Amino acid sequence: MIRPSLVLATFLIGTLGVATGADAAEAFTGLLAQAAAAETVVAVPRGPGFYLNLYKFVPVVLIYLLWTWTTDWVEHDGKLLNNPKTETWNCVVFFSGVLGLAMVFSIPIYPIGVTLLLLAYFIPILTYVFIRNQTVADDQKVLTPYHLGEVTNDVLAKLGMRPLFNRNMGSVDRAGPPITFIGKSSGSAGKEDPSRLRQAEESRSFMAAKELVYDAVLRRATDIHLEPTADQLSVRYRIDGILHSAEPFDRPTGDAVINVFKVLSAMDISEKRKPQDGSFGAKLQARDLDFRVATSGSKAGEKLVMRILDNSSGVTKLEDLGMRGKLIEQVKSLVTQPHGMFLSCGPTGSGKSTTLYAALREIDRYQRNIITVEDPIEYHLDNITQMEVNTKSGQTFATSLRSILRQDPDVIMIGEIRDQETANIACQAANTGHMVFSTVHSNDAVTALFRLLDLGVEPFMIASALSAVLGQRLVRLLCEQCKEPYKPKPEFLKKANLPADKVDVFYRRPENPEQVCPQCGGTGYFGRAGIFELLVLTEPIRDMLRENPSLTKIKAEARRGGMIYLQEDGLRQVIQGRTSIEELLRVVK
Repeated sequence: MIRPSLVLATFLIGTLGVATGADAAEAFTGLLAQAAAAETVVAVPRGPGFYLNLYKFVPVVLIYLLWTWTTDWVEHDGKLLNNPKTETWNCVVFFSGVLGLAMVFSIPIYPIGVTLLLLAYFIPILTYVFIRNQTVADDQKVLTPYHLGEVTNDVLAKLGMRPLFNRNMGSVDRAGPPITFIGKSSGSAGKEDPSRLRQAEESRSFMAAKELVYDAVLRRATDIHLEPTADQLSVRYRIDGILHSAEPFDRPTGDAVINVFKVLSAMDISEKRKPQDGSFGAKLQARDLDFRVATSGSKAGEKLVMRILDNSSGVTKLEDLGMRGKLIEQVKSLVTQPHGMFLSCGPTGSGKSTTLYAALREIDRYQRNIITVEDPIEYHLDNITQMEVNTKSGQTFATSLRSILRQDPDVIMIGEIRDQETANIACQAANTGHMVFSTVHSNDAVTALFRLLDLGVEPFMIASALSAVLGQRLVRLLCEQCKEPYKPKPEFLKKANLPADKVDVFYRRPENPEQVCPQCGGTGYFGRAGIFELLVLTEPIRDMLRENPSLTKIKAEARRGGMIYLQEDGLRQVIQGRTSIEELLRVVK
């Protein structure tokens, strides 16, 4: 009778020729065949050497187990990230591992076989990791020094040992998250000041400040609000235009965190009632960040707000703003004119400056002299002269604009028209052969004309200088991973003048999510896009402005000229499934 142990041994020896002697395996198999024929148990004499080399066998088994786990991880990771090439990557990782195992068993020279096995395993998986790390947030990247440090900490914590890495790019102990602050000196120039960083590092709450900023950046926040109450300092992030609460600080820790940011921004930490402002920088891996800091006193204590500017993200193109194709062509033809005034209007935080930056990209910056006056400079553009307003030294939009006109500009961008003097100079510049870009606060494109009239600009100057007004808002985009379809009500479609037979479904955020979406964090929205309305000043509209400006008549004339309102452009985004009707109604009343 054949023992099962002998069958198993024969299988192992036959498949692991690289770990055994081939001649011994053949002899052993022959003896086993004779024993099976005789149906007797044969005592097989053992030859010289080891039939199974554990030092060679165990590494192959460990690589095999690691390969099986990796194949399963690639499949689940691809599904979690909604990667359309998940099946392709899974097949590549699987069959490359199979090929590697086949080579290690077929090649008699052990080092060569194991080397080929490692190459067949590591090349596909490292390629997948590199590609997927380019598309995810920093906290979701794998095999980075930060990730390896976190894994090491988790293992040590399970063993009851003290963490070795403190959430840093491989550094030991006290460096904190992988973000480096850059202190700035006082004044409009804001040069780097290493002494500011050294002074801030002396605070016990310096690590808490780093973790706060790092968490805000990972969550795509554009602003950080630190607001004091009686017993704590509440923290809120503005993400996609909406404030979201975060974990608060106790008052002593919170006040110390505010002092850290004030030191980095070259503010007076002893002054807690008067408003102050400053800035500092930071580096996070390959990203350069700027922080605009403003403080003010309140009854409960000192409040601090930080605006986060990501310089490494670059300036957006018009095509990336969410404009429809026809509107993009209209805007391009308007902003490339030799003279005139192009205004972008909307409330605070509606993306007006981003639109103007994108418009500047359409102009040849090497053949035309472009000068900007901003408060503050949000993005740096190559081959463009950018000036920053400094009211403390008497440099305002109006005074800067006067000096710009003596520097032979072709294109002028004014951050915002706030007063009569700036508005008049801008109109005069547009009338004297310059192309002027600027922003103004108004609810829509038509009321922007009356905003200029309210500032004291003569109607004939507006009529002759202004080329077009672009009204805009920002709507949050539905998360592609968790949005859900639903059938809109027929009465709503009728009210919105939408054909019921052509609109099958709308989309919305999940009403009853089973679990928190890893991409949007449960908010149902991820990112924002613009909705727009463009008012082009035609001759009939110019005549109305000169004679008797009337809001109703100008709107009627703009409508006859084909102007699409904000609500209508927003419905286009709703029909396409990019945003929800609830979000559109929130933004456009």
